[in-house]
Amino acid sequence: MEPNWLSLTVTALCFQLLSFLAFVVEEVVKSCLNCGPLYFFEFISCTAFLFTLLLLILLATKLNGMVGITCWPALDFYYTAAIALLFLLASIVFAADNGGTSLEYASVAFGFLATVAFLLDLFLFWRVSGFPWKSKETAVAGSPTQAAAEVEALNAQPN
Repeated sequence: MEPNWLSLTVTALCFQLLSFLAFVVEEVVKSCLNCGPLYFFEFISCTAFLFTLLLLILLATKLNGMVGITCWPALDFYYTAAIALLFLLASIVFAADNGGTSLEYASVAFGFLATVAFLLDLFLFWRVSGFPWKSKETAVAGSPTQAAAEVEALNAQPN
């Protein structure tokens, strides 16, 4: 089944926007009591935004053939899974330990929305293409397989 590129692009732009909003709203926070969770959230949201933008540019242009990566679907799947997990972790940590301002709550909300968008992208990828580590051509259980015929004799001895 061929992937629906329009829906994949809309999904990618959605979590691009959400990760950017999470980053921008978090950047507006003027002061923090415990800055570790804030900085971790900032790092993850900025990384998600920039790396996703890089992947979108690579896949939307002819640059994807020049980078030498042959398995784009697997790269996309693993990247999206990793960013979703990191975004979820950063959002939980930041939600648990923040100053209680409305900007911090908004950042956490956008962080969780971005996590949902990345998880939705994983789900759509799975529905369209399946898991990238599973082979497309799986043998049916119990069906005999025929070996290819040999072209050269193995122990050919000159007479």
